[in-house]
Amino acid sequence: MIASVQIELFLPACQNLKEKRAIVKSLIGKMRNRFNVSASEMAYPEQWQRTILGIAAVANEMSFLQKEVQTVIRFVENHPDVELIQADTEYYD
Repeated sequence: MIASVQIELFLPACQNLKEKRAIVKSLIGKMRNRFNVSASEMAYPEQWQRTILGIAAVANEMSFLQKEVQTVIRFVENHPDVELIQADTEYYD
């Protein structure tokens, strides 16, 4: 089973690309270390306050995969430097 998630974020405190990249890099690193997922910035690399992260996870049970994805989304929602705009999840058998 595979899950793919696209998370669109607003970064209200960013005043330049350097600040944005620091926040995004930190968030991706924390997700990779805490959860068994792959993550990367997918869109808007030159915009200060907006990004889309792509996250992928693999598991042998759908229930575990769904729980893991929801936990990752909650983790991102609770991150102090970002605001979640939208999260789209797809599951593949």
